[in-house]
Amino acid sequence: MTVSRTARNHAQAMKGRITEELGRVTSNRRLQRRGRADRVSGSLKQAVEKARGAFRRNGGNPR
Repeated sequence: MTVSRTARNHAQAMKGRITEELGRVTSNRRLQRRGRADRVSGSLKQAVEKARGAFRRNGGNPR
């Protein structure tokens, strides 16, 4: 997992958390949904990168 991808994914997840909370405070459902989507997308990208890293470390040949 590269540092730049990790930072970008963490930043997207954090932005999503902030946006979601801002939507919750202002009772703006659209903002909440957009924040939730960003947060989930960032978290999912992090999980994919971790899985890729695991396969790379193990030689890439699942047997």
